[in-house]
Amino acid sequence: MKYLWFLLLLAVPAFGQSAPPVSGVKPGKVFDELADSALAAMSKRAEELKIGGVAVVAYIQGDTTKAWSSKMVVVGRMKDAPTETSKGANLLAIAYAKAAEMAETFKDSGSAGRPPMTGETGWQGGLVTKGKTGYLIAAFSGGPSESDLKVSAAGLEVLAGKL
Repeated sequence: MKYLWFLLLLAVPAFGQSAPPVSGVKPGKVFDELADSALAAMSKRAEELKIGGVAVVAYIQGDTTKAWSSKMVVVGRMKDAPTETSKGANLLAIAYAKAAEMAETFKDSGSAGRPPMTGETGWQGGLVTKGKTGYLIAAFSGGPSESDLKVSAAGLEVLAGKL
């Protein structure tokens, strides 16, 4: 009986405590360190495809969107200026709209299976995948959808290798 009390005394402080991450490194910190590499890969791919625009990467820890970490880079241009025949385009806004759609649906942009909600474009060009500790998002705006997807794939590949 005295051993049982001893075991209980050891066990009680452990209840209610969460275990630290296995590696001891926080996933958000890993994302922060990888984001620049992912954006550099996206910039390189955009340049290979001879397109400019805006690249965005984001990380959502866990299984639901409550917060995210994101980073972006301008690759040549952030907007298409208005003309006589076009009202122009804010490529930064479009890239983040693609990312926001994916954060809500956990499906690639333009693939939600429902009409776009207010604030979403419904355009392709962003990719999302479930990583080891949360969701990884890469989006690009500035080229045709097929090219935007190729650029996004380059960034997602960097993130998925570590997260």
